[in-house]
Amino acid sequence: MRECGTILNGKDMNRTIERLAMEVIERRGDSESLAIIGIQRRGADLADRLKRIVDKELGRKVPLGKLDINLYRDDWTTLDIQPAINCTEIPFDIEGASIVLVDDVLFSGRTIRAALEAILDYGRPKRVELLVLIDRGLRELPIQPDYVGKHVKTVKGQHVNVKVLERDAEDQVCIVEE
Repeated sequence: MRECGTILNGKDMNRTIERLAMEVIERRGDSESLAIIGIQRRGADLADRLKRIVDKELGRKVPLGKLDINLYRDDWTTLDIQPAINCTEIPFDIEGASIVLVDDVLFSGRTIRAALEAILDYGRPKRVELLVLIDRGLRELPIQPDYVGKHVKTVKGQHVNVKVLERDAEDQVCIVEE
């Protein structure tokens, strides 16, 4: 893969996450049932950052969960490698919660379909809204985000690479050619 260009640098990412947090507060800040769930791995890292901002602004602790969707994937038989299984940690009752589901990149919609299926195994939330750092288009399923950090036009053969400080020692989003 060769890098094509930076979409967001560290400063841009922080500003984008802050804006997204304010949008969540504007729409759902009054809800006592507000909870945030990040899709493992980088979605969970972004969810943690989002939660810290929301907590500070609201003056209360919003529940945070981490969701591993690998057992819910629909492409197990076509993968060249087996995906690494991460842990799911949802330390609150999903029943009746207003969940903001966080992921780094929205592409085909299949990850989100798997995440919704996984969430329903834990209970029936009041609502689930989707927050993504990057929406790259090219959907295969009718899934659309409620909160978007940045829309990026891509074509087949391109990949959006998200790096986060917690995992990669830097914050950056770039497009790479496969």
